[in-house]
Amino acid sequence: MLSARLKPAVTRAITPVASAALRLGITPNAVTWTGAIAVVASALYFYPKGDFFKGTLIICIMALSDLFDGTMARISQKGSSKWGGFLDSTIDRITDSAILIGVCVYLINKQDQLATIVLVTLVTGMLVPYIRAKAESFNIECSGGIAERTERLIISLAAIGFEGLGVPYTLSFGMWLLAVLGTYTVIQRMLIVKRAM
Repeated sequence: MLSARLKPAVTRAITPVASAALRLGITPNAVTWTGAIAVVASALYFYPKGDFFKGTLIICIMALSDLFDGTMARISQKGSSKWGGFLDSTIDRITDSAILIGVCVYLINKQDQLATIVLVTLVTGMLVPYIRAKAESFNIECSGGIAERTERLIISLAAIGFEGLGVPYTLSFGMWLLAVLGTYTVIQRMLIVKRAM
């Protein structure tokens, strides 16, 4: 939903920077790997220690690579490749999971029952793209849903970051919201596939 509305404007804004990176010899896949390694390392280093704000700040900066690699691939001479698309999609799952795993480790160490809700968000976050991929293997378009990746990522990072700033209940509210929206989106996509069949 949100990504479909913002993507054209964001793409126009970052295209000059993406073009400059290509001229320097930087490849889209290199950007993908660099951003992914930085996000995973930050999430698994800062979050288990409860350093939520610093970790989120670094992750937000490095997550911008996810915007650049796709734009770079589209405007490069070689164009987008199937491997690049597969790599980007796979790494998205890894980085999203690392963020929630880092938070979950912290909550488990604190014996906080919110860890169970974070696990629900982790599972639904994996199911949403899986359902789409499986549907597309049956030639069914299944990209709808109330909470796609962009929305889920914004909610999770906002909740974690504000928790790091000491704003009370933001982590609990954000994780519960993600769990509800994720479950709802899974059901939405399942129904899309059922109707298409």
